[in-house]
Amino acid sequence: MRTVAVLIFDNVEVLDFAGPFEVFGVAGGRGNQRLYEVFTVAQFAGPVMARNALSVNPHYTFDTMPHADILVIPGGFGARRQKLCLPVLEFVRQRAQAAQCVLSVCSGALILAKAGLLQGLQATTHRGALGELTLDEPTCTVWPDARVVDNGKIITSAGISMGIDASLYLVAKQHGLDAARETATYMEYDWLHQVADGHHIVSRAPDTRIGRPSLPALS
Repeated sequence: MRTVAVLIFDNVEVLDFAGPFEVFGVAGGRGNQRLYEVFTVAQFAGPVMARNALSVNPHYTFDTMPHADILVIPGGFGARRQKLCLPVLEFVRQRAQAAQCVLSVCSGALILAKAGLLQGLQATTHRGALGELTLDEPTCTVWPDARVVDNGKIITSAGISMGIDASLYLVAKQHGLDAARETATYMEYDWLHQVADGHHIVSRAPDTRIGRPSLPALS
């Protein structure tokens, strides 16, 4: 069973973290073979005030969090502050190095950019943060229309609800399309664009030049 850590912080967009939390939390559950153990992590102990004053208690802090195979970095208005917070950036760098996969949602890509994790890669983000992402990491090829961009270890997704799509994409990548479709069916989520098509889902093979995605990564 893989472990999934979902970063939360003040003014995090609720669906940015709750969407992936739900996907990974229920994946495989219908067959009593859960595929992931999911938990939240914040810089400090105590309630985190998410968007619209939703109070959330993190499972762990930066200092107490166990190993995570997957690190989820959500966005929201609070991401602008987090991308300038040195302890947050150091945490993301260290945990990303140890993780199998890092998944950003929405403007969480800005945090990855400031942490130096998008250098020379491809990415997407919320449509309102596309220009900001280009400024934060000029070497990154930004795909404005993509829902999910897969660099291998680093996966980014567009805004808010696209975190659900990206999480289902990762479930499919790790456990097959049937597992992802079963998860989406249980959630009654109309999951589209689940196969890499070079436009909505962009996937780059290791030997593919930046800006020229491979086709398709999943079938």
